[in-house]
Amino acid sequence: MQSYRWDSEDYERHSRSQQLWATELIAKLSLVGTETLLDIGCGDGKVTAEIARILDRGSVTGIDNSPSMIELAQKRHPAHGFANLSFSLLDAVDLAGEPSLASRFDVVFSNAALHWVKDHRPVVDGIASALAPGGKLLLQMGGRGNGRVVVEILDELLASDRFTPYFEDFTFPYGFLGVEDYEALLAGAGFVDRRVELIDKDMVHDGKEGLSGWIRTTWLPYTQRIPEAQRDAFIDLVASAYLRRVPLDAEGRAHVAMVRLEVEAKKQYHA
Repeated sequence: MQSYRWDSEDYERHSRSQQLWATELIAKLSLVGTETLLDIGCGDGKVTAEIARILDRGSVTGIDNSPSMIELAQKRHPAHGFANLSFSLLDAVDLAGEPSLASRFDVVFSNAALHWVKDHRPVVDGIASALAPGGKLLLQMGGRGNGRVVVEILDELLASDRFTPYFEDFTFPYGFLGVEDYEALLAGAGFVDRRVELIDKDMVHDGKEGLSGWIRTTWLPYTQRIPEAQRDAFIDLVASAYLRRVPLDAEGRAHVAMVRLEVEAKKQYHA
């Protein structure tokens, strides 16, 4: 997974929708409180801590490949306050190479993270390695068609004379996969009881400022190619162009049509 220079505290301020969707996803786990759970792409740790409160007789491990995110997660949720919670710096594609995690978890969970990975084969294989026999995964990430209007606007800006020089050899950075893509990956890794679906979501931001904050904190593959002195202007161009196409609602809120790929499956028991 590509690592970017995350401003973890700025992201924390502009990730309300991701947290809401995570809460909805956690409810689908039907946790009983004793499970061991791995949260992939834990970010600032607030969702991981929410799970830890449920697993009062279990344990939760959050992993992320961003040092600043892990640092913030540990700061916000110190060990003395969460005895059943820990955070580690680890890339999702390297899961299978961590023998200490092999067959350790009852549940693998991930929300709004795995679309940062282009090739999901090592991720799915790593999840299979980390799960105990009979364990389950529940993942939600950006899927095919996610943020389509934002992507169209970015493509137009990248093609302009002003910004083309900053995007030489640039390729689309996200793994927005479809149902058939993940069905094949899960089947290849031996997962059973599979459910894979695309779900439409409405992401809501507080006006242009909230929309700009989300662009600044999550579209890093684009924004970090722009020189810092021009970055705010680039973000403003994206936000302004978006709001011309999708105006604010009557309450001054910006809406972004998102598509999430939700994936659920179980690891087979040994024969």
